[in-house]
Amino acid sequence: MYTLQTLPGDDVRQIMWRFAERFDLQMVVQSSRSIARTTVASLVAQGARNSHEWTDLKQELLDAFDASGLTALYMNTSQGGFMDGPKNLALSLAAFELSWVDGGAATSSLASNLALAPSHEKGTPEQRDYYMSRAVPPQPGEDRTIWRGAFALTEPLPYVGVDTGVLVGKVKVKDWKDGEEPMLQVEKRGRFITNMDFAYFVTAAVDSTDERIKGSCMITLEEGDEGSFDRGAPTMKMCHQLSSTRDPIINVTVPASRIIGGYTVVDGQIVPNFTHGEIIGSVFHRTRIPVGLMTTAKLLSAVEPVIRYHRTRFRGGDASNPGSPKFEQGIQQKEDAQQRLIDIWAIGEAGASMGFTAAREADTFDPIEREKESFLAEQGCTSARKQFAMIRKKDAETMEYIDLLFDTGRDETRFAALDADVLVKFSYLDKLLGVIIPTTKLWNTGVGAIFLREAISLVGGYGITEDCPGFLMNKWADSQLEATYEGPEAVQRMHLTITQADPVFLHLLGKYADDMAASDAPGSDGLAAGIRMWLTAMTYLSENTDADGNKLYHRKRQGVTFPMADAVGWLLASYYLFKDVAELQEKGGMNPTVAEGLEGLSGFYADLAQVMAARAVGEVGRILSELVYGFNSGADVSAFAALRAEADAKLAGVRLAKDRAGQALTQVMIPEALDYPM
Repeated sequence: MYTLQTLPGDDVRQIMWRFAERFDLQMVVQSSRSIARTTVASLVAQGARNSHEWTDLKQELLDAFDASGLTALYMNTSQGGFMDGPKNLALSLAAFELSWVDGGAATSSLASNLALAPSHEKGTPEQRDYYMSRAVPPQPGEDRTIWRGAFALTEPLPYVGVDTGVLVGKVKVKDWKDGEEPMLQVEKRGRFITNMDFAYFVTAAVDSTDERIKGSCMITLEEGDEGSFDRGAPTMKMCHQLSSTRDPIINVTVPASRIIGGYTVVDGQIVPNFTHGEIIGSVFHRTRIPVGLMTTAKLLSAVEPVIRYHRTRFRGGDASNPGSPKFEQGIQQKEDAQQRLIDIWAIGEAGASMGFTAAREADTFDPIEREKESFLAEQGCTSARKQFAMIRKKDAETMEYIDLLFDTGRDETRFAALDADVLVKFSYLDKLLGVIIPTTKLWNTGVGAIFLREAISLVGGYGITEDCPGFLMNKWADSQLEATYEGPEAVQRMHLTITQADPVFLHLLGKYADDMAASDAPGSDGLAAGIRMWLTAMTYLSENTDADGNKLYHRKRQGVTFPMADAVGWLLASYYLFKDVAELQEKGGMNPTVAEGLEGLSGFYADLAQVMAARAVGEVGRILSELVYGFNSGADVSAFAALRAEADAKLAGVRLAKDRAGQALTQVMIPEALDYPM
């Protein structure tokens, strides 16, 4: 039997999450971790979370971010940053490290970036450089204040965060003199707006109440604008207290040049180049990834404190002498404690695998998306409808491209031709990210919150005390808020209702099933059957009706589409964990530090992946059986039934894998104490 020597360290993570060759990202991890386990941990230990107000003590967070370079992480070198190119993986790694200790600290780090994201994604070059260059710390010799930002989308009425298409913020023309730029009157009330205690600028979503302005837009408001910039009352939240949150009321006059993305004047009407929905769609397409990984970090951070608690539970008592099993292993003598922690660890690893895959693919996608926009503009294809139609025409070639991606004996000439086609490459990544990004946000936070509760239960009453190792109670509470950030769970499921049914994605998911079926990793064949079971259920639900003749898979039929979205998350998370384990097994031997204990590490992770696959297939089978059989009105379900039986049969050996993994927890070495205070 293998031996798991130590908990996985940086060398292991760099291989699994594919940044072993990126020294800049390794420095991001180190900087973020240093702040998390010193400044952040100290603030939590001192009780800084016990107030709603932004205090001088909490201000130490921003100072630490500035000094470490995290404040400038989002910017390119020309804007005062230290790294060029897409930043999705970098921001995700930073959020992961900060959330390992406290989610509110991660939110404080990310919030200004969210405020800048509308200008970064859709702003004019002038808007982008203007705000991003002012949001970095001053260089030596500069005498200026850092412009921190806030993102104001949600509204206080009727239900915050429910419908991003309904806006209370309003914009109208205040003054428009011939030959001069229009001046706009903007009214905006926000709810749960992060960074408002110190934000110098706010990017606000507003709707027109003036026939001289068309539709909605996003617009930048500054503290020094004419009018009222009331930061509002602190939000009485019960979690993420290390971030500033208030309910602002703003009524200011600004020039029309503040409309993000610019505007044109058509027949005397101001026409923003982008609606607020178009901007939000582009922004949230990426920024949901770090939030999902914030909850995942909490899960993985719970492993070491739980092991330590279990081993030391009976030490110091009269009935436990040094050297005895009770003294040395404590609660770890019991199989239940071991195996429930394995479930937590497996869920955490799978969430990390999926989230960091999404971040890497988003980095690849960013320049391709800009190239696509330039290409279509050159073709005179500017409307969203026309662009959608042109890209949809590429579906067949995109599926061919996907086939070649998975074909080791492929025609390299044909593959190169498709790989060079910007619309094909865009289509592939857009369909992939259209599923795995909202899934990372939905599955990681939703399932993660459930298993954080399990982590607390594994330390008993200690889990709900302030001195609980690892701040587990705080992390569980914070995960509830993370599940609502950037759209609550229903928003992610609504998004997935459309994207998971796309023919290109369904084709890709079929290739994932083939990939797992061809693998010799234990449990991968069961996952393959589970994926095919989901695809078969999707076909059945899309082609059949209920007893009343109503179509089953329809965007308004959330009792069908939402469970399918939940199910696909289990499958994708498990798939990406298998891929990361394979990467570790293939490349671990090239790293001297990892190579020394690779056999034990590899065996443990293989068992962890098998445990995760079994859990995924079990959850998916339960969900799908309820849908397929629950709505059946006489249609043939034999194909689904056969796959369900096959998936169940391929769970063979999983409990032995869980036994081995649980036993490994009793032997793994852990540090004498956590590296951050309680």
